[in-house]
Amino acid sequence: MKKFFLLFTVAVLSVGCNKHFEGKDYGKLNGYWEIEKVIMPDGSKKEYGINPTIDYLEVKGTAGFRKKAMPQLDGTYRANDFSENFTIGKEQDKTVLHYNTQYAKWDEELLELTDKELVVRNQHNIEYHYKKPEPFTLK
Repeated sequence: MKKFFLLFTVAVLSVGCNKHFEGKDYGKLNGYWEIEKVIMPDGSKKEYGINPTIDYLEVKGTAGFRKKAMPQLDGTYRANDFSENFTIGKEQDKTVLHYNTQYAKWDEELLELTDKELVVRNQHNIEYHYKKPEPFTLK
């Protein structure tokens, strides 16, 4: 009986730890995102201070794109013309961003998504932590 209870508890906890994102949540991806830190598979971290570029994401339904943008001195952003298209799908109770460019294909699992925080993990088990950027001004 103790073994059953232990296995049941582990199963409930593992299912309960998975985040469930719905279509209504995907709109939170829209906007500018600044890399804050990267966590490697061995647990080591790389912290980012000032970033010369940030990511701009735009999603409509379950399709979107990501572009690199550069913060300007007046608080605006200038984006380049290159974009990475992605679709959002479900795989084994996980939400996955499927990227497809002319150069590569890759996936990122969506781990956290709020109005101010975005966390994804790629197929190499590297976690990318993003935050909403503070606009830079000379004021």
